Amino acid sequence: MYQPNGKPTVFGDFVLLLVSIIINSFGNALTVSLNLGSAMWTASAVNLSHLFPVSLGNMLLLEGVAVVAVNAVLLRHADWHRMLGNFCFMIPFSYLVSGLASLMVKFGITNLPLIPAVILDIVGIMMIATGISIYQRINLILHPNDDLMQIIRFRFFHGNAIVAQLVSYATPITIIVITLIVKHTIWAVNVGTVVALIFQGTFIATSDRWVFRKLKHQRL
Repeated sequence: MYQPNGKPTVFGDFVLLLVSIIINSFGNALTVSLNLGSAMWTASAVNLSHLFPVSLGNMLLLEGVAVVAVNAVLLRHADWHRMLGNFCFMIPFSYLVSGLASLMVKFGITNLPLIPAVILDIVGIMMIATGISIYQRINLILHPNDDLMQIIRFRFFHGNAIVAQLVSYATPITIIVITLIVKHTIWAVNVGTVVALIFQGTFIATSDRWVFRKLKHQRL
């Protein structure tokens, strides 16, 4: 899948993109179904889906549409090719996460003892970071949430994944707080959310170094 110069072929890009989407979707579905804390954006969508009568899949999609608009503002222009890629990514991704999470619940993942469940939840957070690392480096199409982090990372923080990830979490944290104030209840926020908040940028940077090591950031 790599050319002699170490760069992936076009076919290799698409294969790695598909692999990264599956890894990320599975990780998100794990955290949602276990309800021991999801990644920040997923947690905010879960809370919004309880605040409004909208399914998780639809809420993930609507949240993504809003972030596409924010990205255009940060870029100071509407990059239609980039925006089309965002939609091509997030439409199947949103419903894949929702469908896999429902399937995991049906198979009884919620019946696991606490310690194995917490471990699996953290594994899910790490899978999300690994998926993000791969498709951000390919940079063919991105989920708008991860595109936001990518824009912040390289335009404002000189490639620092850890700082950029923390800054990009300001919006989902605000959404979760507002939902808590309105509903007096919080969903999908637990140990996994804390791990994501503190370590997901580190997990992404580590994956950049160790997962598909020949794969470098492209199309920046």
